[in-house]
Amino acid sequence: MVHYRRSRVAGGSYFLTVNLRDRRRGLLVEYVDALRDIVRAVKRELPFTIDAMVVLPDHWHAVWTLPPDDADYARRVRLIKARFTRHLVRAGVNMEQDRRGEYALWQRRFWEHTIRDGRDMQAHVDYVHINPVKHGHVTRAVDWPHSTIHRYIECGWLSVDWACEPQCGDFGE
Repeated sequence: MVHYRRSRVAGGSYFLTVNLRDRRRGLLVEYVDALRDIVRAVKRELPFTIDAMVVLPDHWHAVWTLPPDDADYARRVRLIKARFTRHLVRAGVNMEQDRRGEYALWQRRFWEHTIRDGRDMQAHVDYVHINPVKHGHVTRAVDWPHSTIHRYIECGWLSVDWACEPQCGDFGE
């Protein structure tokens, strides 16, 4: 068995990417309310701060900060994946099972990056918020409903036109 080496920094901040196995399915946004409830429940059980998060049809990105004595982001991701899978099974969503009988909903691994400093944090938070534009789901980041960009705008940390295309036209005299 391969043992992946993951960075484990107690109290650290981490950028995460979690993908569905079948990238053509839009289950994450179809069942986004369930996913939100599951993330909230895991957050209550194993506290962490969601610095930024976006849910796209086939994957999600997040920047999380863990409590000072905790480095187990992998457990949180595992619980979210398992509970979301169980929710879909109960909802009657058709999913293939692999040879071991496990539902083949998620890619087996996920991407993690330990945030190094404030500049790295800002770059990854920006990446999270621009991701729906990057994937062509919207032309303005603010138009994607499943993103923490709305919290950033409400708090005044970003403007509504952050990462928007410049307006075309003659605005002079």
